[in-house]
Amino acid sequence: FAVQGSQFHWYKDLLPLLPGTVARQIESQAANLNDLVVEAYQKLISEVKIQVDNQIQGLHFNITAICPDGSKKTGMEGCKNVGYNKEVLFNVSVTMKGCHISGGRKYVILKPIGFNETAIVNVQQSCACQNGDSTGHKGVWADETSPDSKQSPCSDSDCSSNRDTEKCRQHQDQPICSGQGNCIDGKCFCYKNKLGKVYGKYCEMDDFSCPYHQGNLCSGNGECEGGKCKCFAGWEGDRCECSSQSAKHCLNSKGQICSGRGKCVCGKCECTDPRSFGRFCEYCPTCNKACEENWNCVQCYHSNNASQVILDQCTTSCAYLLHYIDNTSDCFSGRNYFRVFSIIFIVTFLIGLLVVLIIRQIILQGSSNKIKSSSDYRVSTTKKDKMFLPTVCTRTVTYRRDKPEEINIDISKLRLNETFKCEF
Repeated sequence: FAVQGSQFHWYKDLLPLLPGTVARQIESQAANLNDLVVEAYQKLISEVKIQVDNQIQGLHFNITAICPDGSKKTGMEGCKNVGYNKEVLFNVSVTMKGCHISGGRKYVILKPIGFNETAIVNVQQSCACQNGDSTGHKGVWADETSPDSKQSPCSDSDCSSNRDTEKCRQHQDQPICSGQGNCIDGKCFCYKNKLGKVYGKYCEMDDFSCPYHQGNLCSGNGECEGGKCKCFAGWEGDRCECSSQSAKHCLNSKGQICSGRGKCVCGKCECTDPRSFGRFCEYCPTCNKACEENWNCVQCYHSNNASQVILDQCTTSCAYLLHYIDNTSDCFSGRNYFRVFSIIFIVTFLIGLLVVLIIRQIILQGSSNKIKSSSDYRVSTTKKDKMFLPTVCTRTVTYRRDKPEEINIDISKLRLNETFKCEF
């Protein structure tokens, strides 16, 4: 609860009545609301407590919590500061002071506070000559062979005795009448159960302890007998959840179910041989035991002391194992080594030469492009001008501002074979 200061004490008084709740004062404009929610949630998940609902008068529950650090907490105290993925164990003992519970079986609910999980405890008093009839008559029982029959096999004096109880145990370490009946004169008389019938010499069987599928006993496609589902026609499986027609999906190309190495469960193969795998358990490299099966044939052909009769038998029974091949050397000859080396050397040389030529061509191409792009001018010539060389002369002149000097330079074209001179 996140409440303001004026109402806080009212909610604080409610906390003992509402297990797992927290009350905190909220600031103005709910500034600390987020922090309060986080704090309350962390406290809720870090504290593990258990509570008992639907308590029955006359029954006493003693609860002991075993915390992750090994400490034990009794009663409703529980464990605090429990870390993530830590386990808390609860030891619950139920005691009854007297046989004063009426109405047959009772149910008590145990649930951890703050968690969406519950455990339903079925409580059945075990008193001599328990009345199993709703009419209230003493000594009325359900017989072990006919669960619906009603008999009165005992008197008040017999009901208070505990004779021949060992005859009512299926095994020495088993409870009397499997915990589902009373022993009278060495004979079990089974309790009635709202879930179904309890029967058997030791009340060890019932018709409601079979596996469920999608909330239905034996998937609704069979009957429960002795803890196992007996499927109706057209259904199969431990829970009778599979149609009998689904077996056709487990047939391999040879018409075998799961290749003879598995069982078909709802149209899918489950390999029973751990060495096999595949959709139809068809792959099993080590299943054939080829070495063991053909060992005799190996001895036939590699035995030097075998008689002719044995050799004839080998030829008949192991003929399919013979494979003729040309005799070849296990090692390369010197000539083969030289040939391989020569081929590798020539190929390597040619590849290297080709790479060098390609790199050279790329460099030349780049240099040619650079020369063309760096030209500052072009000289266009005619056929007549090709015989002459353009000349340029330079001269440094110092002159005064008041008396400039005039300089006239006449440069004529010269032939290539003439000496070039400049005169000023």
